[in-house]
Amino acid sequence: MVDNIGKIGWIDMTVDDATGTRDFYEKVVGWNVEDTSMGDYCDYTMVSPADGEAVAGICHARGSNADIPGGWLIYIVVADVDASAKAVVENGGSLLLEPRGLSGGHFCIIKDPNGATAALYQS
Repeated sequence: MVDNIGKIGWIDMTVDDATGTRDFYEKVVGWNVEDTSMGDYCDYTMVSPADGEAVAGICHARGSNADIPGGWLIYIVVADVDASAKAVVENGGSLLLEPRGLSGGHFCIIKDPNGATAALYQS
């Protein structure tokens, strides 16, 4: 994963109507859909019809995603989420979501000094 540091490793969207948004992108872009179990409901992994590669996620704004800002969110791969989160604050940004576990790794959500949001991810 060291080779991926600094690259955008994932993109997803957290919205109130994930099912409607899933349907929209399935029809407009042509993505295939795989359900991703979240316990008592499913979020969605959007899959390229050309090669079967997972390309994005569409998530319900509830459960573990309740505090995640709406809209598309990029996940930038970093070597150390905790160190990067500290650097965010030291350099004029803010943490919207403190570092926590996610899919075999850790992530946090930040706001840069200009107000743009992104996630930082460490596997």
